[in-house]
Amino acid sequence: MDTALSKPRPRRMWVDRLATLVMVVGAILALIPLVGVMVYTVGKGLSAIDWSFLSTTMRGVGPLDTTGGIYHAIVGTIEQVLIASLIAVPLGILAAIYTVEYGRGLLAAAVRFFIDVMTGIPSIVAGLFIFSFWVLALHQGFSGFAAGMSLAVLMLPVVARASEEMLKLVPDELREASYALGVPKWRTMLSVVLPVATAGITTGVMLAVARVTGETAPLLLTSFGFDSVNYNPFHGPQSALPLFVFQQATSPFQVAVNRAWGAALVLILFVVLLSVIARLVTRRNRLT
Repeated sequence: MDTALSKPRPRRMWVDRLATLVMVVGAILALIPLVGVMVYTVGKGLSAIDWSFLSTTMRGVGPLDTTGGIYHAIVGTIEQVLIASLIAVPLGILAAIYTVEYGRGLLAAAVRFFIDVMTGIPSIVAGLFIFSFWVLALHQGFSGFAAGMSLAVLMLPVVARASEEMLKLVPDELREASYALGVPKWRTMLSVVLPVATAGITTGVMLAVARVTGETAPLLLTSFGFDSVNYNPFHGPQSALPLFVFQQATSPFQVAVNRAWGAALVLILFVVLLSVIARLVTRRNRLT
């Protein structure tokens, strides 16, 4: 028996090595497109980035001018993502709390069903919905707030699903111990369950923010784009980094295409920064 345990059969050994080799090759093949995009974007966009590019706008810049920058697009992206987060994060967490802690019967099943459906909704449909409802029906016009609402439609199911899974991971023993001490359910949720799940929920929120930061299709129908800074997201068109990349990349002039590569690199770095923050939060969750 000892000999059989210490010396695996040659066939099993070779099958195990073959399976390991297939998985390693699969992982490398999966990384090739990502690394290729990163290397190509850095090679194309790094030369376009300097302080002037980050701190100026496109106001008064001609089609063949080599000046101009993305400051107005950075401001628009930050404001629109912030608006989307203020709308989607509280609603997503409340929906998750309802489905996990209070939801029973048909209403809870309907909430879960619509969250699943919204997870796969195309981004252009979200933009078209806000365009029809806010821009056309209510005559509010293009604005950063309209863009933020369209991004919130995309963020909401991601936050709700991630928060639901994190709340399910909280041990029932913690809830039962709180109930045994006479603590009501709502206070148990606020004082016991949510603090335990905070790190995981934060990670889900970061990933949702990273996802919508690069969305372009909804912004075409809601914020429309603007060459100068618009600090007021509730009035007038507003630019954003994905929209700036699209508009510059479709220009026939090479100088505009170069600006598109620079803005694309800044957008990737912004998303990478959010992903790193999410990883750090996840690591903190594991350590605690």
